[in-house]
Amino acid sequence: MPTPATPSGPPEGRYDVIVVGGGNAALCAALSAREQGASVLLLERAPFEARGGNSVYTDGLMRFVYDGVDDIRALSPDLTDAEVAITDFGTYTEQDFFTDMGRITQYRTDPDLCEILVKKSRETLLWMRDQGVRFMANYGRQAYNVNGRFKFWGGATIVVAEGGPGLVNALYRAAEDAGIEIRYGAWVKDLIYEDGEVRGVVVRSGSTSYPVRSASVILACGGFEANTEWRTKYLGPGWDLARVRGTRYNTGDGLAMALAIGAAPYGHWSGCHATAWERNAPDFGDPVLTPSFQRHSYPLGIVVNADGRRFIDEGADFRNYTYAKYGRAVLEQPGQVAWQIYDSKVAHLMRDEYRGRAVTKVQADTIEQLVAKLDEVDGAQLLRTIAEFNEAVREDVPFEPNVKDGRSADGLEVPRSNWANRLDSPPFVAYAVTCGVTFTFGGLHIDPSGQVLDTGDQQIPGLYAAGEMVGGIFYFNYPGASGLTSGAVFGRLAGTHAAQAALQLEGTPA
Repeated sequence: MPTPATPSGPPEGRYDVIVVGGGNAALCAALSAREQGASVLLLERAPFEARGGNSVYTDGLMRFVYDGVDDIRALSPDLTDAEVAITDFGTYTEQDFFTDMGRITQYRTDPDLCEILVKKSRETLLWMRDQGVRFMANYGRQAYNVNGRFKFWGGATIVVAEGGPGLVNALYRAAEDAGIEIRYGAWVKDLIYEDGEVRGVVVRSGSTSYPVRSASVILACGGFEANTEWRTKYLGPGWDLARVRGTRYNTGDGLAMALAIGAAPYGHWSGCHATAWERNAPDFGDPVLTPSFQRHSYPLGIVVNADGRRFIDEGADFRNYTYAKYGRAVLEQPGQVAWQIYDSKVAHLMRDEYRGRAVTKVQADTIEQLVAKLDEVDGAQLLRTIAEFNEAVREDVPFEPNVKDGRSADGLEVPRSNWANRLDSPPFVAYAVTCGVTFTFGGLHIDPSGQVLDTGDQQIPGLYAAGEMVGGIFYFNYPGASGLTSGAVFGRLAGTHAAQAALQLEGTPA
């Protein structure tokens, strides 16, 4: 689709709802608004070939409340009886979700927003299924095969078929079929703010800027993770050195324009989702290579810095509950680098990306040879670290990767709580990682309808927000797979209420 140099489509004032953004949250907002009968314009800053925001770079894993296998089958009808017979899907109740949100965010998550996220998660995924999104059980990443049976762990069981690209493409098809107008290369820089109300946006397309008016505007254009200056300003020193796992277009524009008219900042502005990432990955996400840059098997090995020392509890919890905060820990190490070390006992359990070509990898037949190849690491200290770790492993406790097995390494300066195994079976491998930032946690304050509040805690007429732009949900960390769910839940919420308000404003029954 060509990028328009001048306004096209309906004349000024004809749109009921404008959605700013082009990822999961924005598309869910647009589709929800259209369901209410509103005319909808979606403005995506990226060109067509780079559309989809951070959503396109994800695995497509989504956390939701489910009571058992019937709920899984409702979303994944291709699941066979044979697969069900050898699988323990368990349950993930509302209380489980609330508990995870509380403990992972250190009980700072906004209770009203958290309740919406949890209680609307199942119905939102079913709604997405009806929009054409295909789901399947995530055997490849969230269940280990132990003695011929699969057991799902970590509360994240469902994934979108074909991952992030599959999600984005399905939602765009649905938007086009619904008659939503989409403009690419449409960079929204300002809100039209008149007499205390938001009544449209100013769009830059190439060298041309033009106003587009509407009764409601939904900002769903991401956080500021791709803005080097803002990362350093809000996240702190050193964050300019982090790699960006996703889109280069999430530079905080939506946040800036909302704050400029008095919107209230909310949530953990010095916090973000950041993971261990391939050391030599590019500065921004690559739609083809990005999935291969993940390094999430660290609970199976040990992680050391250039001083040759461990600095995290690799087995503190399931990966889902630690990976989004351990990127910060890597960034804080000398040279912003760490090495993940494994032996052959766990090779069959490691994620597929470790077997690809896009890895910084060292391998050797002895620990001494491996350490000698890590020339930037204090080798003598690393040998001591490995020896002390091996000696501390509790071999009287069975290793069981599907549960928190309590197989610890006791008495170490940095504890190891679960899944500890001696490094004693060649070959030995080490992978170099740095910090990859995914999205920022700070955002705007919204009410339970998705409407943006000002610094006086009053609604800003005509302005709504969704996705990464919503503050107050995640603090310090997040339960894995809840980001896409949050985007969809609050996108759908904002779309519904923005459309209803617009249609009422214009005298049309909602």
